Amino acid sequence: MDDRAHLIRAGAIWIALAIVADLIVGFLVAPHMPPGNFSNTASDQTHINNVLALIMTPIGVGVITFLVYALVRFRQPPGPLQDGPPVRGHRRLQAGWVGVTASIVIVLAILGTIELVQAPDSSAGAGAGGGQGPSPISRPSGNPLVVQVIAQQWQFTYRFPQYGGVETFSLALPVGRTVEFNVTSIDVIHSFWAYQLGVKADAVPGANNVAYTTPKKVGLFQIRCAELCGLWHGWMAAKGHVLSRAGWTHWIAHARVANAPSTHYLPPYAKVYYPAPLERGG
Repeated sequence: MDDRAHLIRAGAIWIALAIVADLIVGFLVAPHMPPGNFSNTASDQTHINNVLALIMTPIGVGVITFLVYALVRFRQPPGPLQDGPPVRGHRRLQAGWVGVTASIVIVLAILGTIELVQAPDSSAGAGAGGGQGPSPISRPSGNPLVVQVIAQQWQFTYRFPQYGGVETFSLALPVGRTVEFNVTSIDVIHSFWAYQLGVKADAVPGANNVAYTTPKKVGLFQIRCAELCGLWHGWMAAKGHVLSRAGWTHWIAHARVANAPSTHYLPPYAKVYYPAPLERGG
């Protein structure tokens, strides 16, 4: 059997296995791919994970297929060791390798760029990169709910500047309304991670990191600190709650009344806070 016949046989095996593997990934794995469908951000990230899985599966199957084929078909027979036939100078093979790998890289680059620059409330998704960071390049339209996440050792508190600057120890969000998280810290570096919402933003003293999302379902979601921040880092875990519009209106009204005595003594709302001992010089 010549080289061309081997290539055709291995290629046919690869294509058959790749189709089966992609069908398994598409129909059995994709519906359960993290982080789920709890917000538009999470849905967008799940979509990207599915696309990458469908692209990577044939690549992984191809590597394993050709490796196993080579081990079985071209294994060293008993006797003195001999070098295999050289492939140096095989221009068609080189051109095929460069073309295929370059095409994969270009497709992933285009996909990543679209995800980076699209607006957080676009119909195509939530903006996996453009709507996040200290200066997002894409912002949603309308009037998002502003929630300031303030990290400190060892808990998160939440401030609502559109509702009198009230600060709470628990987080509740209204379903169907875009939320603008402004994440900062008043001591060390933390990381606000609401995994099921598809939101993760570093909390850095003196910095304000922004992230957008729109909850799609009523229910509980997990909140954790994702940056090792000290002795009780593992204790920085809680559950947030997505409420109906009416339920959230009642919740924020109750929070304003319940926290009024302490709200009176809080500093005016600002993007970042510097406790007196840590204020910047000058």
